[in-house]
Amino acid sequence: MEVTAARSSFLCDIGFWAATALHEAASHGRALQLKQLIESGASVDNITPLHEACIQAHPNCARLLLEAGAQVDVRTIHGSTPLCNACASGSLKCAQLLLQYGAKVNPSLTALTASPLHEACIQGNSDCVKLLIAMGACLEAYDLYYGTPLHVACANEHTDCVKELLNAGAKVNAARLHETALHHAAKNMQVEMVETLVEFGANVHARDQHNKRPVDYTTPGSPSATCLQFYETNPMNLQQLSRLAVRTKLGTRAVKVIGQLEIPKLIIGYLCYQ
Repeated sequence: MEVTAARSSFLCDIGFWAATALHEAASHGRALQLKQLIESGASVDNITPLHEACIQAHPNCARLLLEAGAQVDVRTIHGSTPLCNACASGSLKCAQLLLQYGAKVNPSLTALTASPLHEACIQGNSDCVKLLIAMGACLEAYDLYYGTPLHVACANEHTDCVKELLNAGAKVNAARLHETALHHAAKNMQVEMVETLVEFGANVHARDQHNKRPVDYTTPGSPSATCLQFYETNPMNLQQLSRLAVRTKLGTRAVKVIGQLEIPKLIIGYLCYQ
């Protein structure tokens, strides 16, 4: 079988490999050619064809490979699974297909790998984030380089993903080297993200490994600086406190219910007497 020059993948680097006709067909979405190669006896156990089909968002090719016996959780030399690739590319159909075939939503992590949820958050693929959360993805999966998925979403300025994670119960004050998600939001001057994090209880006074607060990373006089300074000098209002209290008391099940509701004083009274 002809061997072509090796080429790099998207986010989940698969290292150096010899790209066969099977790889090329999977990568370019050539389902008919892929089917013919499989029927002629081409091996689907190599680590790359399924990864290629997923990173290039070709669900039909991914299905052919899986039906032919490709391992759903096969890893690259760096430990990434096809589900990581599907989430990195934002291919909801590939991700759904892999999960139907038993892909692990929480594969074990190594020093070189991030979880599928991390990959979805890096690129801001909120549909994949929703799917993974619904399938039980660990919200606090910790990557040595990135931290938690919430850190990743904030660092890459993906507010939609941030909201999905927080609504699902992600820990807003989780830290990597004392750095919180709010530090990332402040660095990127993301006012809406800052407000969202604070609404979910982010600590505006948290100090990172450099002993800096989130506001210290903003430009003086900027909207984000003004926003953080306001939160530093003013306590939460009744609405914010009640929402935070309900989340803390009732856990993640209550989050979706109260996300857009006005919280009556009756609930506050109930919480105070518990």
